[in-house]
Amino acid sequence: MLLFPNAKINLGLSITEKRPDGFHNLLTVFYPIGLCDMLEFIEDPKVQKGRINLNITGIKVDGDPMDNLCAKAYNLLQSDFNLPGLSVHLHKIIPIGAGLGGGSSDAAFMLKGLNSHFNLSLSTEELEEYAARLGSDCAFFIRNQPVFAYEKGNVFRDLKLILDDFYIMLIHPGIHISTSIAYAQIVPSLPVKSPEKIVLLPVERWKDELQNDFEKSLFGKYPEIRTIKERLYKMGALYACMSGSGSSVFGIFSEMPSVPEDFSSYFHWKGKLQAEMEGNQ
Repeated sequence: MLLFPNAKINLGLSITEKRPDGFHNLLTVFYPIGLCDMLEFIEDPKVQKGRINLNITGIKVDGDPMDNLCAKAYNLLQSDFNLPGLSVHLHKIIPIGAGLGGGSSDAAFMLKGLNSHFNLSLSTEELEEYAARLGSDCAFFIRNQPVFAYEKGNVFRDLKLILDDFYIMLIHPGIHISTSIAYAQIVPSLPVKSPEKIVLLPVERWKDELQNDFEKSLFGKYPEIRTIKERLYKMGALYACMSGSGSSVFGIFSEMPSVPEDFSSYFHWKGKLQAEMEGNQ
């Protein structure tokens, strides 16, 4: 089975409080975009039952492949459904640690693919329960539609937000930002208005109202990210923002933008926004 796990962006992100468990509560809107990895698995009699052979190409992924979320997704279902051995090929295109949810999407698509291929008859809700055990935003990619996310970013509320008339340009400067650095200077507070309400306003109004709290603490430390955001606005973006804890920055445009020469050294991707993503072939 061949699948195309897609990325997501955060439309606004407010850190509201630190939790007793050390995590933070937040408010954000997740929106799927068409930037995709490629994931393929086949039944392989050479691989021991209940195991996978995972080959990762494309962007380099450090660490043991068996610690990859795709392997963990397989192991979750294998423990309950006694799955056959598989050969799995993951080709990474979505930048890693970039605030785009690539690893979470890979895991969620692995769960959905296994459910479909082996006729496990798991409901959407059951798949979401498995996905939630793998990471806070993994469950989002099961339905893969715009949602308002809250608590740790793992509780969702459906959101009727359709941006199909708009285009996106995404820039990743290759700056790795650790979670500890991202949160180091955050002072949690409730926003004046929730992202859930702001995104229902015309996109042209988001610039003044829809904020990502991480920008306040990271732009001073990484001015290159601020420069990218400013550049996107100069190019005509209706709205520009860092996604998650960065370092990817995106701009939303009324027409398909051209990639300027000063972005040519960065990872860049552009496309049409869609409210629903499938990703299966």
